[in-house]
Amino acid sequence: MAIKDMLVLLDNGYATSDRPVVPRGTGNADVDAIGPGPTLAVDLARRLEAHVTGVALAVDPIVPGFVVAPLPVEVIEQARTQAMEVARTATDRFRVIAERGGVAAETRVAEILMGGAPEGFVVNCRSTDLVVIGQDDPDRPEPMREAMIETALFEGTAPLLVVPYISRGAIALDRVMIGWDGSRTAARAVQAAMPLLALAKKISVVMIEKAGSTPGQPGAELATWLARHGLDVELVQVEAPDISVADALLDHAADKAFDLLIMGGYGHSRVREFLLGGATRGILATMTIPVLMAH
Repeated sequence: MAIKDMLVLLDNGYATSDRPVVPRGTGNADVDAIGPGPTLAVDLARRLEAHVTGVALAVDPIVPGFVVAPLPVEVIEQARTQAMEVARTATDRFRVIAERGGVAAETRVAEILMGGAPEGFVVNCRSTDLVVIGQDDPDRPEPMREAMIETALFEGTAPLLVVPYISRGAIALDRVMIGWDGSRTAARAVQAAMPLLALAKKISVVMIEKAGSTPGQPGAELATWLARHGLDVELVQVEAPDISVADALLDHAADKAFDLLIMGGYGHSRVREFLLGGATRGILATMTIPVLMAH
């Protein structure tokens, strides 16, 4: 299915900066104004001729458990009003960039009450073709960003594209890497990424060999299937006996200068509602290129 409708989570941290709402130039200036995730979403929507919806979060203040006396209503209302103003500023900035890029766009504000579940955001993630979220930037932390990534991945129905905070807001898509382990989630990620794979000049199906791995080439069938779609595919096996799967994938992606990593997203719910698997969490913590995941 083609990607004709995209959803991007906006970065509130840029809404409070002194950067101009209408930046000069292209690329880096847009990132400085709205953040790498929204900038990449606008660029990708333009290339795919897709509509993009920017969603900003307005998170109500969370009262710490050690506070005995209730906070005055005026304080809570003031914090709520400020959160809404920041979210609206983020949507205003995004709308300007999208219009300047010639992209059909709309904006929404999702309010999260007193640390509750992000139901408004979840609903949006179930009626789109692709969700784009920027990795949390330690210098510009976003409210509930990790929870939003987990929510989109496990509660939404669309694939999730996570953009590293070091990104400059554009994606080449010339060289695409598929982290393949034969799982259902990895297969879903590849199928969801087909519109992006069609833009690639070279695709590598990469399998990480660990101690006890099944011998042979389990990615051969996938490579054959992709080749039948007219894609230029190679099959690569990477030995990584002493490092994690996440590190092996990212090291290989850096060594070969890939533009995008496609992989399955894993998780279970034993400790809290959403808990990312080890490889998934490792990728999201140290990623240097955009990663498309599906669950």
